[in-house]
Amino acid sequence: MHRSRIGVVLIDHPADRYPEAARFWAAATGGSATGDPAAEQPYEHLAALGGDVSLYLQRTGTGTPPGVHLDIETDDVPAETARLLELGARVVVEHDEYRVLTDPGGLVFCIVPVQTKDFAERARVWP
Repeated sequence: MHRSRIGVVLIDHPADRYPEAARFWAAATGGSATGDPAAEQPYEHLAALGGDVSLYLQRTGTGTPPGVHLDIETDDVPAETARLLELGARVVVEHDEYRVLTDPGGLVFCIVPVQTKDFAERARVWP
């Protein structure tokens, strides 16, 4: 048995377009972002979306197309990966701590360890 839920929505932009995108999304959401493409951390928190789901900006590699992806947080990354593979997902990259997958239509998403404070109260339990 394990638990999972969507915990983070990320807006992805390559470093060369990141400053303008960060300024736009910070203004659009009433949040704040430095827009610094040289920052060590590729993530900037913009806002909570309710239920402790968060909106983040992610600076990606040059040439990576802009996009939006979901992070599915779980207390058991291998078990959640196996569950979603059975549903038709495909692994793109397998890291020690997290996985990058695509859904059957090709949409990229990640399976990550728990990131939110209210995970235990809001996550779904899977057999």
